Amino acid sequence: MIRWIARTTALLALLMATSARAYAGPALPPDPVASPGLGWSGFGASGSVPWGVVVLLTLLTLLPALLLSMTPFVRLLVIFHFLRQALGTQSTPSNQTLIGLALILTFFLMQPVAATIQTQAIAPLEQGKINSFQAIERGSQPVKQFMLHYVRQKDVALFLELAKEPRPANPDALSMRVVVPAYIISELKAGFQIGAVLFLPFLVIDLVVASITTSVGMLQLPPVVISTPLKLLLFVMVDGWNLLIGSIMRSFA
Repeated sequence: MIRWIARTTALLALLMATSARAYAGPALPPDPVASPGLGWSGFGASGSVPWGVVVLLTLLTLLPALLLSMTPFVRLLVIFHFLRQALGTQSTPSNQTLIGLALILTFFLMQPVAATIQTQAIAPLEQGKINSFQAIERGSQPVKQFMLHYVRQKDVALFLELAKEPRPANPDALSMRVVVPAYIISELKAGFQIGAVLFLPFLVIDLVVASITTSVGMLQLPPVVISTPLKLLLFVMVDGWNLLIGSIMRSFA
């Protein structure tokens, strides 16, 4: 999976570099007077190649976030943060641990999609059978099909209206401009729904502990001091991580 991400990043970088070179214009001849040791042949007439490099580096910086937004990473991370808040453990597990777990589970879920992209886009590109544009077009189709499987029709209709695009005859005709934001919103909604369900049993424990401590007059002892160990004990006894991860992974099956 890591190799696939590296190849995909290189593929997009190649496309952006090709585009920058195409719009750079004719190169200027070297000027020995202005620069005796440096040639200016690599720069366009209006300096468009340096700006292309800046744009390329900026897009490469944003590329990981864009790729992760098109995967189950969004839903997984939201659920894990809700779970930590429900347990009341503040910063345990740490953000790095939760992000790492979400990344590993994302790689696991996206492995079939990555294999399809490798077969349909990256391998033919490496063999010289297709160009970069055709590779990106082929490689985007498996990701698009994955997102369409979990996107809500309501969110798709919203972005179709905002984009002022006609209603397509079938979901495959939807553009990535509509599918990607609709998928992100759908994943956020699913993550919040699962997080709200996770909160319920721990909320009951908080209410019971708060009622008992108030009724016996333990006003100086915060209820969270008593409820937090009880919630952790309950979570460990029911093997909470196994149940949670199993339920999340089955929801993507």
